Amino acid sequence: MIRRLLQPFWVLLAIVFLIEAWLWDHLEPVVARVVALIPLRAFKQWLADRVDTLTPAMTLIVFFVPIIPLFPLKLVGLWLLTHEYWLSAVVTIIFAKFLSVGVTAFIFDVTRSKLLQMGWFRKLYDIVNDLRRRAGALVEPVKLRVREILRGNGDGWASRMLRLIQRFRKRVREAR
Repeated sequence: MIRRLLQPFWVLLAIVFLIEAWLWDHLEPVVARVVALIPLRAFKQWLADRVDTLTPAMTLIVFFVPIIPLFPLKLVGLWLLTHEYWLSAVVTIIFAKFLSVGVTAFIFDVTRSKLLQMGWFRKLYDIVNDLRRRAGALVEPVKLRVREILRGNGDGWASRMLRLIQRFRKRVREAR
């Protein structure tokens, strides 16, 4: 009974988690392109050389320090939101999110091998990867249902409405 009541919460949490993972996966190539455009490749190599000389615990500090200056940017977004500057708030919060995920992905790429030398961090890393796998499995039926609805398959009202819209669009195109 309780499990059934909590199911929507877990699906929502899984979706949020997967959005974060999707951002991480898709921002990594973007960060790589930015690194290629500006002299970040040299900085990345310099940072990697410095990280190699650090202990894993000190590497953890290197991993967290770049995230700290981004926090005030999120607070600015919240301030804009509370003062009803809706568009500015949304743009600022989204920009801060993309920037923080991009910076975190960049720094994690440099520090990963050292961080994974710490047993507790490796366990946490494995737990996060397992949660990601479970979240994907939990959300997969929802994704399939959404795809089914968007394709117009099925017999629910959403599918019938989508098929009606598709037929209307086809008639409009044919009339041209």
